[in-house]
Amino acid sequence: MPETGEAAIVSQGEEVPHADPTALFLDPTGWVSLAMAVFIALLLWKGVPRLVGRMLDGQIAAIRSRLDEAKQLRAEAEALRAEYAARLAGVESDAAAMVLHAEDDARAIRAKAEADAAELVERRTRMAEDKIAAAERQAIADVRIRAADAAAKAAAAIIADKHGAEADRALVDRTIAGLNRPN
Repeated sequence: MPETGEAAIVSQGEEVPHADPTALFLDPTGWVSLAMAVFIALLLWKGVPRLVGRMLDGQIAAIRSRLDEAKQLRAEAEALRAEYAARLAGVESDAAAMVLHAEDDARAIRAKAEADAAELVERRTRMAEDKIAAAERQAIADVRIRAADAAAKAAAAIIADKHGAEADRALVDRTIAGLNRPN
């Protein structure tokens, strides 16, 4: 078997050891190591660690400002909680005062409603009496109209019975004769 770093070539049934290829006296592992060292040197030369440090410092500052803001918000929330606790303590006395005020308002509304109802009954009574009086007047007027109509019909019937064509002719002649006279 070949040693580490060496490969074997099989030729005519025999293994012949040979060395790994190298370029400028570096094997593949050496080239990878050299490329990595150059890459790290370029990163250091371009200031990447400083840039990363600045970015981390910025993140730290942002987190600190958020923490400070959170502390301020917590203080404000505690102040609001204390204020609402104080308000809640005063709510019971306010509620009792509101109940008393509501009872007074209810009594006043009830008294006003009773007065309004009495006034409404009185007004409706007057309106009903006025309607009854108007109906009586209308009924009397209707009776008078019917009586006058009946009297006119009766008079027409009597005149028609008593007057004939001869009586009408004499009446027309007298009227014509009276037209020639001056007034």
